[in-house]
Amino acid sequence: MARAARDDLAERIAGEVALSDEPGATLRKWRTDFGVAQTELADQLDVSPSVVSDYESGRRDNPGINVVRRLVGALLDIDEDRGGDHIRQHARVLSAGFDSDVVHDLREYAANVGVERVYDAIDAEEVHRGSQDTVAGHTVINSIAAITRLSSDEFFQLYGQSTNRVLVFTNVTRGESPLVALRVVSPTPNAVVLHGLDGDAVWEHAEDLARIDDFSLAVTDVELDDLLDGLHSLP
Repeated sequence: MARAARDDLAERIAGEVALSDEPGATLRKWRTDFGVAQTELADQLDVSPSVVSDYESGRRDNPGINVVRRLVGALLDIDEDRGGDHIRQHARVLSAGFDSDVVHDLREYAANVGVERVYDAIDAEEVHRGSQDTVAGHTVINSIAAITRLSSDEFFQLYGQSTNRVLVFTNVTRGESPLVALRVVSPTPNAVVLHGLDGDAVWEHAEDLARIDDFSLAVTDVELDDLLDGLHSLP
């Protein structure tokens, strides 16, 4: 199963790079998604960091399939050496049939983490505190893509059988649509974060729905990359 998950992910990454109008930028996206520095990837490939930088910036010609295969293989080797967390996370998303433009990130934590610690990591402002004050993982969802493309069953799959997690909705203007969509999901997650707005812009009924369905609710307007980095700083 682990080998199949790795092979599936390798095929996905290589395919995205090959079909991209900016293959270097796509390579950089996957490297940063995996939290791998250019120097670390270069060491794994036994090349200078400038080689990786040149491919990612487009200063070198578009990488051929052999180069892409080496880059992808090195990236996955590094993740496996670290325990394979990213391979497992992406495997879970892929196995559920979700595209990366729907699910930005999905991760399980090593232990329960207090919601306050999550808020601190992503500079979030709490709107309502539910009865459960810990989470054991997160799912970061493009709210527009999820609402327009997923059924209620698929929506539930986004956080699996465990409700002990935080759902982060990106691409939010007021929060009305994702919070209404959550009403069809039972049970609800322990915490929800609306990304892209501050407390003054949140939908006027948001706190009421959070209270009724008993989940913690917060908002944050940090950049998406900073949000993902903050979440990945959690254990």
